[in-house]
Amino acid sequence: MQNEIIKKLITISDPKYKQFSTVLCPGSKNILGVKIPLIRTIAKEIYKENKWKSYLKLKPKYFEEIMIQAMLIGFIKDDIDKVIDLVKNFIPKIDNWAVCDIFCSGLKITKKHRTTLWKFIQNYSNSKKEFELRFMTVMMLCYFLDDEYIHKVLERCNTIKNDGYYVKMAVAWTVATAYAKYPEITLNYLKKCNLDVFTFNKSLQKIRESYRVSQKDKEIIKRMKKC
Repeated sequence: MQNEIIKKLITISDPKYKQFSTVLCPGSKNILGVKIPLIRTIAKEIYKENKWKSYLKLKPKYFEEIMIQAMLIGFIKDDIDKVIDLVKNFIPKIDNWAVCDIFCSGLKITKKHRTTLWKFIQNYSNSKKEFELRFMTVMMLCYFLDDEYIHKVLERCNTIKNDGYYVKMAVAWTVATAYAKYPEITLNYLKKCNLDVFTFNKSLQKIRESYRVSQKDKEIIKRMKKC
């Protein structure tokens, strides 16, 4: 099955998109250059043909194969503990922001099991690995920015200490989105948080770039920038 999928991926690959993806995802290995909608179509075919269990056991050779596995896990509607086991086994394969974010956005089963998934992702809060921390942060961004969890999310962002660029950007993205949804709570957080200067200023930048933030608030945020 793996060779068949690889042949299909090569057939629909685009050299220009490969070049674009390689620049967009530095560090990613063996990118063929297949656009996300086409990858998702293949993943859906594998899932509908009930071949997903076998495919998840394969060792990916290409970036696109990892993407397929990420998408397949998101399609699964099974016992939550079984899904979490699959998630846990997949996380070590994440080596770039694109796979991480596609994976997180696809785990919509989280909406039905938020208490369980919140507890699970906290297992990565003290990780030293860049993409384990990004996974946790993007999961918070996707599923936990609401009345019940907003304070917990901001508190967790405050404890994340990692020099990885993609961790810092995920935290900034999360804080900016939190501001758009909960401006007063997030503004109070920003006044006393201990985010590093880069992440703090990136958070402010993303807030100011948001169309959901008023011009008045953007002026307030602009004056908070640290040197």
